[in-house]
Amino acid sequence: MGVHIDPPKEPLVVRNVPTYSLQTIVRTMLAAVCLAFALYLVYLLRKPISWVLIAIFLAVALAGPVNRLNAVMRRGFAIALVFLGLLAVPIGIAALVVPPLVTQGNNLIQNLPRYARDAQDFTQKNATLRKLESDYNITQKLQQQAEKLPARIGDAATVLGNIGLGLVNSLFALFTILVLTAFLLGSGRVWVSRMLELRPPEEAARIRKALDHMARTVGGYVGGVLAQATLAAVTAWIVLTILGVPFAAALAIIIFFADLIPLVGATLGAIVVGIVTLFSDFPTATIVWAIFSIVYQQLENTLIQPQIQRRAVNVHPFIVLVAVLFGSTLLGVLGALVAIPVAASVQIAIREWWDYRHEQSIQQLAGTTQIAPPPERET
Repeated sequence: MGVHIDPPKEPLVVRNVPTYSLQTIVRTMLAAVCLAFALYLVYLLRKPISWVLIAIFLAVALAGPVNRLNAVMRRGFAIALVFLGLLAVPIGIAALVVPPLVTQGNNLIQNLPRYARDAQDFTQKNATLRKLESDYNITQKLQQQAEKLPARIGDAATVLGNIGLGLVNSLFALFTILVLTAFLLGSGRVWVSRMLELRPPEEAARIRKALDHMARTVGGYVGGVLAQATLAAVTAWIVLTILGVPFAAALAIIIFFADLIPLVGATLGAIVVGIVTLFSDFPTATIVWAIFSIVYQQLENTLIQPQIQRRAVNVHPFIVLVAVLFGSTLLGVLGALVAIPVAASVQIAIREWWDYRHEQSIQQLAGTTQIAPPPERET
């Protein structure tokens, strides 16, 4: 009989399998629950959080004028004067816009019968319109819809009530934001100094430098954009006045607010005013306005706006476009307005953090690299 020899068995290798204790699992689950609760709480408080963010932006933007006035008067008086000037802007705009709207609304109501007769006469004189009237009986259908209007007064009252409630809510939000802005202007610097005292002196100096740079950037950008929009509105008012377009001041205000919106605002404002010129002096006023808008926007895009971007924010155009898209998606028009200074502030924060880490790395490298002492000579 042959002898059977078993091949040698490979040694059993026991690999280190990570084991998690019950305490680690419970801690991870609690962290996940706390994170989910925090996100849900932020979602519930999204409206007041947005108010606080807007107030912070306004406080930073108004800090420049307040600090200049504070050099010659008490800070409380300086804040009050700046707020009075800020509130005078919407009051002046309403004084320019509301009377034309009321006048034109009254004129429309008074002239509706004449417009109806003119439309009926025009229909009777046009063969194509007469055929459409005979085929589809448009006049009778319009009359039937007009007879149903009294029954819809209740719906109209509901819509007006919702508009009024929305207006009241907007005024409450505006008042709250202004109060928060006043508190930040009055005590914001003290709060920042107290928080910086909790950090080491070197880090506190770096953070203060970054915050000051952000404040100068936001203030410079807001001042530059307001100057740019004011120049666009004044030039538009001059051109519209020369062309004889009615309500030139109200249309110039539209240009002012449209020009505040980055990238597409000036074009949208020019289109709105161009539509108005169609009813004023077509085609002369429309053609002149179109030529002026194209020329002025080219000058603004190549001369005025680059100076503001270079001196205030210095942000790459791609980042500007992405920031405007994100801001408009999150907060609408307001998000588009604040997107560029926010992007510039984030860029400043990242740059300061990067420089700080780079300096820390150099200091650590210099501390670990030591020159070896020379060997002792034998005597």
